Amino acid sequence: MRDLDKALADILAIRSQIAAGTAFRGYGPATVAATSGIALVTALAQYLWLADPTAHPIAFLAGWAAAALVSAVLIWIEMQARSRRHHSGLADAMVQQAIEQFVPAAIAGVLLAILQWKFAPETLWMLPGLWQVLVSLGVFASVRLLPRTIALGGAWYFLSGFTVLLIASQSHALSPWTMGLPFAIGQLLLAALLYFASGGHDAED
Repeated sequence: MRDLDKALADILAIRSQIAAGTAFRGYGPATVAATSGIALVTALAQYLWLADPTAHPIAFLAGWAAAALVSAVLIWIEMQARSRRHHSGLADAMVQQAIEQFVPAAIAGVLLAILQWKFAPETLWMLPGLWQVLVSLGVFASVRLLPRTIALGGAWYFLSGFTVLLIASQSHALSPWTMGLPFAIGQLLLAALLYFASGGHDAED
């Protein structure tokens, strides 16, 4: 029994090592581009119906949390289907490794929002920029599993995050556009990078 457990553990370790050295094809350009549209729609909705986001930070954050959740669900659903199609027996290991790259940044983003809201609400104006910086770290962490050109997307989020922090520091105000535009552009850029890295045949897969 002990030998069987060791053999199974060895098999899992080998599968993980193979997955670590395999390019992940679970992210679909079309779905990533769709999340760009979600960011724009959310920004427009808040611009039209949330007169003063700074005075209603909970409504502002809830809107973006909902947008992030919808985007994550869409990406997750396609990731599962594409991984099984492209990676077959390695699908579960590949998905797990892809998720592990983003989990630290995602958890940090959630905890940061809660801490600022509960203990330093006067600093919530920094959150859009900080979230973009955290996304950039998640993208950079994923480069080893994805085409290296994806690093350009990480660079965009890194630069946009600090630019948004600089702009918001002048007024300390929350704006749907300092969240929506960088994410819309960033997700479109990531979608284009994924598409061209696949040789333009991704839509046929």
